[in-house]
Amino acid sequence: MKHAIYPGSFDPVTYGHIDIIKRAAKMFDDLTVCVLDNKAKTPLFSVDERVKMLRKVSENIPNVHVDSYYGLLMDYARKIDCHIAVRGLRAVTDFEYELQIAHANRTISGGWLDTIFITSSMEYAYLSSSVVKEIASFGGDITLCVPPVIEEEVIAKMRVLHPEFYSNK
Repeated sequence: MKHAIYPGSFDPVTYGHIDIIKRAAKMFDDLTVCVLDNKAKTPLFSVDERVKMLRKVSENIPNVHVDSYYGLLMDYARKIDCHIAVRGLRAVTDFEYELQIAHANRTISGGWLDTIFITSSMEYAYLSSSVVKEIASFGGDITLCVPPVIEEEVIAKMRVLHPEFYSNK
């Protein structure tokens, strides 16, 4: 049985993330989507909120499970007895960063954890959580970036953080 981990911040989850989840779920018997609790970042959504959103958007994919972790990915991988991490790539710049992380994970895990890369579908190559937050922070339309259930969550946050762009909406 092949099991993989798809780790990330998912702040918020986008159509690009969902595309990678669906495609990876077809490649593996089990896919654990892990929300990174990165204390170095200031996320828009809490870890619990991100887990809830990911569960909602992946509820119809039976072999996908959502969890969260704090710490090294290799430690989490050992905990759930998983040897494969999945990472999405949009551009060459993603590859350079992700390759370095993949080598580090393989080296410090003593060969326990390998990484496979899935290139994004072309329609999502521009898309990132940062782009979604930037557009939404100015009251822009994010319907092409996230599912409606996620859009509602993002807009609810932005109404509090940036009311000047949402007072008439």
